[in-house]
Amino acid sequence: MARIPPPVAAVRMAVRRGLADLPEDALILVACSGGADSLALASAARFAGRRTGLVTVDHGLQEGSDRRARSVAAWARDAGFDPVRIETVSVAGLSGGPEAAARTARYDALTTAAAELGAAAVLLGHTRDDQAETVLLALARGAGPRGLSGMPARRGVLRRPLLDVARADTRKACAALGLAPWEDPHNTDPAYARSRVRASVLPVLVDALGAGVLGNLARTAALVAADNAALDELSAAALEEARSEVGLAVPRLAAMSPAIRGRVLHRWARELGAAGGALAYGHVTALDALVTDWHGQGAVHLPAGIGVERRSDDLVRVVPSHIS
Repeated sequence: MARIPPPVAAVRMAVRRGLADLPEDALILVACSGGADSLALASAARFAGRRTGLVTVDHGLQEGSDRRARSVAAWARDAGFDPVRIETVSVAGLSGGPEAAARTARYDALTTAAAELGAAAVLLGHTRDDQAETVLLALARGAGPRGLSGMPARRGVLRRPLLDVARADTRKACAALGLAPWEDPHNTDPAYARSRVRASVLPVLVDALGAGVLGNLARTAALVAADNAALDELSAAALEEARSEVGLAVPRLAAMSPAIRGRVLHRWARELGAAGGALAYGHVTALDALVTDWHGQGAVHLPAGIGVERRSDDLVRVVPSHIS
């Protein structure tokens, strides 16, 4: 028997582990752009012997993107994937920059396809290198622990089984399997922050600190994610304990550790209707000041026209017309 090339084995093992909890007859979808990461992922998913379909998303952001999508779909059908779908999406009107808008549209299309087809999971091809890039970008934005936790291995139906696999190994796996990846020009376009990190920042870090820095960044994300999950559970319980008849009880909030109190206030603000993406660190620190640095200041203005003020020993929501 021919020896399996180590990169191929690494990708296959990661996929096998990522699907271990699912029933053997569950339908698995692979999100595939035709790039090296998703091609290697798709090949490994088929090798696992599961019922495997494939979805490719056409964002319409590049000339010829429809032809690329049809090419990926044709390859998938020839390779035995069933079902195979092309999802055409529009980023018009979506919030955030072009990367964020495309991601939102793509994930919406993938989750919708999974629901319509009855799939148990949709596999995404993000690698250890992608996770390292995500952590650096989050650090540069001052995103805090939630951002530093990077991309989750699982969120809903979406799964990322290759977060412990190097990008170089997906390329080597494709070469060993005779697969010809598509090179997305956006991946090298300096107009995108992630492309700049990939082309300029990470190589400098690797040169200065060694190749292990990529794995260390990804491992940091996993550790922070575990801590965040534990703190989120504690803060959910603490929020219930802090409730009063009119809002949140200040004495109960004041007795909490800052890490828990900040999460409680963040959860409560979202519960009130403050938009998640627009709710920023400054909003939460202003709410915290109503608890820990109270000197008669006025209401805190949150996104979506929401106001919060302190009345005696309670934080209460106030309607916009009542905010001074």
